[in-house]
Amino acid sequence: MKPDRKTKILELIGKYNISNQEELRGYLLKEGYDVTQGTVSKDMRTLMLTKVQGTDGKLYYKAVSTGVDMTRKYLNILRDGFISMTPAMNILVIKTVSGMAMACAAAIEELNIMGIAGCIAGDDTIFLAIRSEEECLAVMQELSRLFEDDKSEG
Repeated sequence: MKPDRKTKILELIGKYNISNQEELRGYLLKEGYDVTQGTVSKDMRTLMLTKVQGTDGKLYYKAVSTGVDMTRKYLNILRDGFISMTPAMNILVIKTVSGMAMACAAAIEELNIMGIAGCIAGDDTIFLAIRSEEECLAVMQELSRLFEDDKSEG
């Protein structure tokens, strides 16, 4: 299952320093998204991307917080990408749809769930470092609750 194109855009700008629409279009084409420059431009407006200065002084696209409650968007990303989660002492291992781990990890971090010290994401796996084994179970319960709340509202 291929991730939503907008989710993929957020993942790509989080992973690469992308400075123009054609560069983003090239990454999307490599990922199997047949898009025109016009479609990319429209998606970027919808996502409200902006350019920010990187550490090298160049400008790159980034998603910025608009003050709008983004919780629904983050839950949608998690719902679309999540497969399973397994505790391993104070590490929570989350499996995602291939290519969705970074977007899901960013969503988890933005949800500010208590007890998470940090996370590392690959292609389809996220490692969440939790402060303690007890808090690991609480984080699992919170994530499960968020999924259940999301289903009951949809």
